[in-house]
Amino acid sequence: MPHIHIVLHEPEIPQNTGNIARTCAATGASLHLIRPMGFTVDDKKLKRAGLDYWDKLDITYYDGLDDFYSKHPDVNIYYFTTKGKRIYTEVAYPDEVFIMFGKESAGLPEELLYQHPEEAVRIPMRAHLRSLNLSNSVAIAVFEILRQHNFAGLCGEGHLTKYNWE
Repeated sequence: MPHIHIVLHEPEIPQNTGNIARTCAATGASLHLIRPMGFTVDDKKLKRAGLDYWDKLDITYYDGLDDFYSKHPDVNIYYFTTKGKRIYTEVAYPDEVFIMFGKESAGLPEELLYQHPEEAVRIPMRAHLRSLNLSNSVAIAVFEILRQHNFAGLCGEGHLTKYNWE
C-alpha cells in the first residue's frame, strides 16, 4: 500500500486546505503544511471544508521550507506545477512519495523547480490558462498514485444505503 504525503507550501485559501484534508482522510494520505499560511488552523472555513474528518488526519506543520527539508532530507518529492517539464502520468510513483504543491496565487518558487527539473510535473490543461484549483490538482495527483498501486488499502466496492447490488 502506498504512503502518500501531500505537502502544501504556504497555502492561502482555507477552503482548499480543508478539501485537501478531506482527501487525505479518505485516502490515508498524510498532510504537511508549510508556513506561513493565509489562515489559522482554527479558521471556520477550513474546518467546514474538512467536515468532521480532522481527527482522522496525520498532519504536520513546518516553519518554512528549510524546516521541512531538515525533517525529510532524503525523500522522493514530486513538485506539481504548471511549469513542469513532464506530465504527472509519466512518473512511476514509489510506494512512499511526497507530492508538493505551491500557494494558490503563485505556485511553487521557480528556483525550487529549477533545482528539481525531473521531479517537476504538470497536469495538462488548455494553453493560456493560469491553473487548476489547488484541491482539484491534489485529488488528481493522489488518485493517479493510488491507481498506479491498484488502489491498495482502499475499499474496492461501493455500497448502496437502501438497496443491495446484485
